[in-house]
Amino acid sequence: MSQTQQAAKAAQTRTAITPTREENFPEWYQSVVRAADMAENSPVRGSMVIKPYGYGLWEQIQRALDDKIKEEGVQNAYFPLLIPLSFISREAEHVDGFAKECAVVTHHRLEKGPEGGLIPAPDAQLEEPFVIRPTSETIIGDSMAKWVQSYRDLPLLLNQWCNVMRWEMRTRLFLRTSEFLWQEGHNAFETAEQAEADARKMLEVYRSLYVDFLAMSPFTGEKTVDERFPGALRTYTVECMMQDGKSLQAGTSHNLGQNFAKSCGIKFQGRDGNEHFAHTTSWGLSTRSIGGLIMTHGDDDGLKMPPRIAPIQVMILPITKNDDGAAAVIEYAQKIAGELKAIGVRVSIDLSENRAPDKMWSAIKKGIPLRVEVGGREVEEGKLTHTRRDLGRDSKTSCTVAEFIGSVKSILDDIHNAMFQSNHDFSRSRIVECQTAAQMKEYFETTKELGFAKVPVALLDDEALTAYRKENALTTRCMPFEDEGRMVFIGKAY
Repeated sequence: MSQTQQAAKAAQTRTAITPTREENFPEWYQSVVRAADMAENSPVRGSMVIKPYGYGLWEQIQRALDDKIKEEGVQNAYFPLLIPLSFISREAEHVDGFAKECAVVTHHRLEKGPEGGLIPAPDAQLEEPFVIRPTSETIIGDSMAKWVQSYRDLPLLLNQWCNVMRWEMRTRLFLRTSEFLWQEGHNAFETAEQAEADARKMLEVYRSLYVDFLAMSPFTGEKTVDERFPGALRTYTVECMMQDGKSLQAGTSHNLGQNFAKSCGIKFQGRDGNEHFAHTTSWGLSTRSIGGLIMTHGDDDGLKMPPRIAPIQVMILPITKNDDGAAAVIEYAQKIAGELKAIGVRVSIDLSENRAPDKMWSAIKKGIPLRVEVGGREVEEGKLTHTRRDLGRDSKTSCTVAEFIGSVKSILDDIHNAMFQSNHDFSRSRIVECQTAAQMKEYFETTKELGFAKVPVALLDDEALTAYRKENALTTRCMPFEDEGRMVFIGKAY
């Protein structure tokens, strides 16, 4: 091959993101986050700054999920960031699960130190330290104990949108940070059956969020004992397979039985006149869902944003070669934007002074589902040119403005459906059923396309296999509902 041919081949394969997914998936992920201008590391160890475009995505997730939560009769509330250490200590099994990740506030005042800097004032030590919430079961339980007196006060259905802190040692933007954003639901019920039904129902809320809005096809099931939430009777999970074959725990729902009710004193007078402890559930979904979206849909040119959750569904790119006619092109773009907004489409116009190719690549890297180009010729003909992010240049289409306005919602739905189907087909193709420990070992030692091994739950009692899993960072992801607890997915995870 000549140098000219080599150069041409390199140009054809050049990507906006380097390294590519195949070359280095973790670094590709970080590059996509930067290229899409979603977040950056902060001066605070292990924490991130979520930039406007990234936060705009979180706002869309919030809106969609909040609507689904409220449809189940849950009300939003807010509880303190600082939790008394004595509250955390009430539930021994729970605190054991979070003790190593807790950040503790011990002083209430600063003063100048001997070398001129600020230090905690020695005489300002708190009588009781506070833990910055890693999760809020205990402090919400304290309020529930006051609010619940009779079976008539049940069910009590609460949710809060907030930040939490878990002192992570190895962090990655969105996926694992010391401070992150989430919602945490906490419900209390009269009977065990109601609590179990609620835990399953709220997991279905998460599953439908991923399917209906994030165009992802998750696996749902119950966690094994060793992966169960500390203090819970049962933990249910949404597991999503990323493009590198690893699993992301994307949302969990816990049946806490009466464990937390007993430690927090949530009790009520029952219909029989006797005193009973409530049955509680908790459930949460965080900003790591954004990381999951990126690793599910992104390609070597950047992010691909599912239309229903995208902060910007259509980006209009005014193309002007010089100042002549620029005003008319921009006015034309604004008219199109107005018509799109009128039918409920989230639209933006790139009015930057960047060159046309730079505008195009910015929209591609941000994953804008549809980009629309308009220039002097389009103004004259009353047309526009639109291109789908998921299909690329092959989908480039010219049509009248009226035709586009009439079909845009259908196009966005087609993009969502295509993205969902692609993820569904991929994730199901990476499931390998193994009936024996030997088959499972062979799979993980020989596969070039990592995914999940689906094995009988009985194999988890094999001590040699347990040791093998630990040595190779293989964890149980869930026992899928469709197998009624007989099988379990095993794989690598984030």
